[in-house]
Amino acid sequence: MLNFATNSENYMDISFTNPLVYGVPMFLGLIALELVYSKSTGNKKLYNWKDLLASSSMGFGAMILGAALKVVSAVFIFGVVFDIFNPVVGLDAAGEEIRRNILGYASFGFAWYIWIICQLLDDFSYYWFHRANHEVRVFWAAHIVHHSSDNFNLGTGIRNGWFTILYKPFFYMWIPALGFRPEMLVVCLGIEALWQLPLHTTYVPKLGFLEKFLNLHTQHQVHHAQNIKYLDKNHGGFLNIFDRMFGTYKELDEDGEEEIRYGVIHAPKSYNPLVILTHEYGDIWKDIKKAKNPYQVFMYTFGPPGWSPDGSTLTVKQMQRQLKEEAKAAARVPRTPVAEEPSVAEVATP
Repeated sequence: MLNFATNSENYMDISFTNPLVYGVPMFLGLIALELVYSKSTGNKKLYNWKDLLASSSMGFGAMILGAALKVVSAVFIFGVVFDIFNPVVGLDAAGEEIRRNILGYASFGFAWYIWIICQLLDDFSYYWFHRANHEVRVFWAAHIVHHSSDNFNLGTGIRNGWFTILYKPFFYMWIPALGFRPEMLVVCLGIEALWQLPLHTTYVPKLGFLEKFLNLHTQHQVHHAQNIKYLDKNHGGFLNIFDRMFGTYKELDEDGEEEIRYGVIHAPKSYNPLVILTHEYGDIWKDIKKAKNPYQVFMYTFGPPGWSPDGSTLTVKQMQRQLKEEAKAAARVPRTPVAEEPSVAEVATP
């Protein structure tokens, strides 16, 4: 249950249960169902036992840490921000606090349309939070955990890093600043997470017109692929409209010759949860030690993954640009005409 208070006053008149309380046990049941189904239908490579154990270890660790740190983020970040930007200006007839945003309008309540707006704002924040996790190396060091498995299954859905929760609230704090209740935002965050969990499966095909605006299973396959053309695509939560707006949308090419490959290009090559959780931080430190100036230190830490001062390693955008140039060069090469063999009739003609 979520119960928010600042100082000695409790400004919440409704109790909420985080959807993850009910959703996670159901999702664990889905993992077991997919595991049994895949093994019984001959898809024995879908799950690797060591990989599943590593994912489960990190997932349960993330849940324990997340439960504790979410209290901190909700009360001390969302709650404090809400209080600062939405001070109490009086009491109503029932003795309830009246809050007013510093921009001059009344802070938002719990009407159904306010919930919808808050969920949309949550999805917008999730897009930029998720995108930053892929484009800022120190954030990628925390998020790579989720992508480090070369298996794509529901078990991968719980393979979460332990450090993203330390900075995730800062991507959302503008929402309570606008006047949305912190407890409402936390529930919306739970709904967002629940949507993401079941996307980690290959058993659900494209779903027609829903693909136009929802972030669905085949789109998330693209997101977890290490094929260069698929890298850093489809960052959305339950909507894909922000990917479409900001140029990061990519549809799964089911008719292409290139087979989809899951995981990351520079994998940790270990099932040890501690190695998986920390290996990218170690690589950052190695790069920092060879940096020649403060700019290089900054770029190795906060630049895009793969950045190097001499081009010895490439960022995703550089690799994708290189791939396009190679494709254009290949298209410009004239094809050598193949001589047609004479027909049987031509051979037989004297």
